[in-house]
Amino acid sequence: MSLLLQQAADIWQNSRRVIALTGAGISVPSGIPDFRSPGGLWSQFDASVVASTWGLEHNPKAVWDFLLSALEMFEQAKPNPAHLALTRLEQAGALSCVITQNIDGLHQQAGTRNVIEFHGNCRGFYCNGCRREYPAAAAVGLQKADLPWLCDVCRRVIRPTLVFFGEAIPHEALNRSRHWSEQADLVVIIGTSGDVAPANVIPYQVKAQGGRVLEINLGQTAYGNLADVRLDLPAEECLPVLADLLTEGESQSLFSSR
Repeated sequence: MSLLLQQAADIWQNSRRVIALTGAGISVPSGIPDFRSPGGLWSQFDASVVASTWGLEHNPKAVWDFLLSALEMFEQAKPNPAHLALTRLEQAGALSCVITQNIDGLHQQAGTRNVIEFHGNCRGFYCNGCRREYPAAAAVGLQKADLPWLCDVCRRVIRPTLVFFGEAIPHEALNRSRHWSEQADLVVIIGTSGDVAPANVIPYQVKAQGGRVLEINLGQTAYGNLADVRLDLPAEECLPVLADLLTEGESQSLFSSR
């Protein structure tokens, strides 16, 4: 085991309120490419059209071509060892909350309970006009010939409960994230480059209030030297090791008493 892994385990063990901030990188091993990387959805679609409020109003067919591809990808994806390790840590009392920028639902599939979806999800649908809600099951089996999916009542486009470009972060997600960030004395950054606001400010907030930062990312990110410990390792490899270290023996007893 590397010295950096041991240092990461030490600061985690000596923290009382730990939150994780996750991004696209944690789901890449599950078969969901980073949207911005080669092979990702942004190499196939124009994000300014298919993931925007403008697109919902002016080109709903393009929006649903994109959504159908995304939904098919999410349907096939399964939680990987990084997601499962975070669940183990939560169950042991070593992780208070996961704040995710992902919309794939893999943290919940892995069994993590306290998940804040900063950018929403694709598990619920509603009409962009009259706001009538539609069950997720109604989206199953949609074909390109069915697109765009239109409301039975007003014939406006139906959309998922995710945050499109041009829309505000839901108040509940903001308020819950603020609540947990203010309590945290350690934030673990996993698989996010730190380029997308406002989620990217959370580690700075924790640091400013005297907390510590652990970063698990491949390659350089916008966080620079913010982290107290930085692991340039695949999350699916190092998070299970950290979970083993933090959920056995004395560490298990320590966390379970919090």
